[in-house]
Amino acid sequence: MDRVGRGHRPLFPTIFFDRDGTLMDEVDYCRRPQDVRAIPGVADALSDLRERGWLAILITNQSGIGRGIISLEEYQAVHAELLRQIGNQLDGVYFCPDAPPTKSKRRKPEPGMILEAMGDFDIDRKQSWMVGDKPADIQCGRSAGVRTVLVKTGYGAGYLGPEPDIVADNVISAIQLILDATPSIG
Repeated sequence: MDRVGRGHRPLFPTIFFDRDGTLMDEVDYCRRPQDVRAIPGVADALSDLRERGWLAILITNQSGIGRGIISLEEYQAVHAELLRQIGNQLDGVYFCPDAPPTKSKRRKPEPGMILEAMGDFDIDRKQSWMVGDKPADIQCGRSAGVRTVLVKTGYGAGYLGPEPDIVADNVISAIQLILDATPSIG
């Protein structure tokens, strides 16, 4: 049975990923491409996910830009290096440069970036997930109406926050657990 969305187009299950501490090692306000270290195996896991008909979308707070700690150009250079290391395996990228205490509908834990992606892509909300290492990631996913996975990398090892749907050792196991927990597409 085909899922049908707007205009009778198929809807895609999606995993929304945090960046720092989830897809790559946590580096406080990463501003240098040479400091980017993708989680080992993430490129292959993302490729497999996408080959199975899923979308992979990055949702990342980048308050270092709003704080004046990193420039937009430094963020873009770091992002380009991450994309290189993961084999360009992302369907979309959303980042929020706002720094607290700025009120922002896009800054996690608010769901704005996920909702924006849902407006840009034909996403099956019921089959989608948010994967991250912080309470803001889990709260963002819940507020957007998707299931959540906490990874124990980055800040996830000392996590104290809302209960995620699943806890995984890292993003690789998170992807596998999601695929195992989600009915086949099609």
